[in-house]
Amino acid sequence: MSFISKRAPRSSLPLLGVSLLVMALLAGCTSLGYYSHSIKGGLGILTRRRSIESLLADAATPPELRARLELVLDIREFAGRELALPLGGSYRSYVDLERPYAVWTVVAAEELSSEPVEWCFLIAGCVSYRGYFSPEKAERFAGKLRRKGLETDVGGAAAFSTLGWFSDPVLSSFVDYPESELAGLVFHELAHQRLYVKDDTTFNESFATVVELEGVRRWLLQDGREEALAAYRTAKQRQLEIADLVRSYRVRLAAVYTEERSEEWKRARKEELFEELRQAYRDLETSWGEPSRYSTWFGDGLNNARLASLGAYYDLVPAFETLLAQADGDLNFLYDEAAALGKLPRADRREGLRELQESRR
Repeated sequence: MSFISKRAPRSSLPLLGVSLLVMALLAGCTSLGYYSHSIKGGLGILTRRRSIESLLADAATPPELRARLELVLDIREFAGRELALPLGGSYRSYVDLERPYAVWTVVAAEELSSEPVEWCFLIAGCVSYRGYFSPEKAERFAGKLRRKGLETDVGGAAAFSTLGWFSDPVLSSFVDYPESELAGLVFHELAHQRLYVKDDTTFNESFATVVELEGVRRWLLQDGREEALAAYRTAKQRQLEIADLVRSYRVRLAAVYTEERSEEWKRARKEELFEELRQAYRDLETSWGEPSRYSTWFGDGLNNARLASLGAYYDLVPAFETLLAQADGDLNFLYDEAAALGKLPRADRREGLRELQESRR
């Protein structure tokens, strides 16, 4: 069983979703302790599910929670009817986690590499993340990696998907999200159930992001909420601008790391580029004409691991948006074409996506 999780908004990365993979069951190639922790944590959530139907029938359910659960049911029904996403029993139950996040995730990278470290599992293949149901365990694992010379980034994740193996619950960690973000999260996680390609985190997350963006657009337009859609598009456009900025600096850093120069030179150049990136972000924020909540993300903790975590979520979005545009918005066409790409060898798949991105320019 695989858990695909989405980072919740937090002070260091507000409203920037980074989708992360947490192995809970059938997790080969890892320690027995991690395997045991993942099973206990995952099942600890799933076994606490209570049906939304029973909560709505319970007079003790707070009115605010009742309204949010009714909203989730509407979003769920829309996802199946209008977005052709698989529903199964997902989002028909609720769990109060009594904590801010479902899991805490660890991303790692070498000091002089722009690529994330990968961990391999039987069901999901090799992925760029490792997650824990305890912040202490996540920090402990990150500490071990840092002592080995790796850079790390640790963050809380609000949601998870079991890829259809089980019925995913609504969680207290995201039930109070603003409506557009709540809808986007549900669409994103259900998109993983529609298509998941082993060994390709960036493909999976970028695909789900495009489904999310298109889904929220349609969700808001069904009731003519143009103003809400404009606000959503502004927020998402800023995220995409940040992702493009980070992507451009990852390319520059990769070039530095492959130079036939000394490690001392590479480290110095790396720090120069990080400072340039921080300034480029400040300039971007100025262009928006208002303060932003993203500043902390670009602070002192900026490193290769943090940059890599954002790349998985956005790097291939332009390619999938091109596919959707070619189909005049036909999501079933997008799903079919994406599935066909997913069956190709990784190198051929990336070449096809690269051609799609180039055709967009």
